[in-house]
Amino acid sequence: MRVAATLYLTDRTITPVRLAQELELRGFAGVYLPEHSHIPVSRETPYPGGELPPECARMLNPFVALAQVAAVTERLGLGTNITLVGQHDPIDLAKQIATLDHLSGGRFTLGIGYGWNKEEAADHGVEWRTRRALVRDRMAVMRALWAEEPTSYEGEFASVRASEVHPKPVRAPRPRPGGPLHGPRTLIGGAAGPKLFAQIAEYADGWLPIGGGGLRETLPALRTAWADAGRDPAELYVALSAVQPTEGKLAHYAELGVDEVIVQLPAAGEAEVLRALDEFQPHVQAIRAPRTRLR
Repeated sequence: MRVAATLYLTDRTITPVRLAQELELRGFAGVYLPEHSHIPVSRETPYPGGELPPECARMLNPFVALAQVAAVTERLGLGTNITLVGQHDPIDLAKQIATLDHLSGGRFTLGIGYGWNKEEAADHGVEWRTRRALVRDRMAVMRALWAEEPTSYEGEFASVRASEVHPKPVRAPRPRPGGPLHGPRTLIGGAAGPKLFAQIAEYADGWLPIGGGGLRETLPALRTAWADAGRDPAELYVALSAVQPTEGKLAHYAELGVDEVIVQLPAAGEAEVLRALDEFQPHVQAIRAPRTRLR
């Protein structure tokens, strides 16, 4: 089981370069960064976790920050947790992702989600009621652009002509009914349920939930949905985000077949983040898998 890290990286926290260097030095498998383009002050949508962390309005752009991470590391995985696909132009986003993946030697994992902030999404022209269908179409556009040969896609919310576009993501296409899945490893975040699990089985490589509550019940349901969609059981990838690690908790996740845990670091300066890394270090040493594994 891999052990990675995440935090709200801002203009006031540890820098991407120092964070990356320390994570790789200490044997962490990767770093995942979240995304908010902006937080409208006239908020109507409650934050799912209670009080809105002030760091949400100060987050660095994850792709720019991860480019710095890639430049100063050799093995550390790079990921988003999550990319708000509905708030991006899919052609431009596909180019950013493929470029980052190419320059990092195939180290990128695309965590995606549907968002929680209605006001933020509305400023990007997202109709909340149809945001899941919008994300599905935009992901299909990106997969068409990542295909080996020029490929078109026509959807209700997004389309693209068959086009020449490079670079391509490093990871090989994965077989699935309806055609191969192109692009980097893609994980969908969200709460367990039949709708989400069907979407994961349709166009992703796995699940990126927050925490590990209820996994003993939900993982079998996900695996059933995956198998019913004709996907290879060995290809399903599960990464748990925002984990506060303990020895017993990590052993439990490993026993359930979780592939990766992403520990939560504080949104703080270098000294405080390094103290947290010191605290988590024994867990990484005890349970980490080979860092070069790309499944």
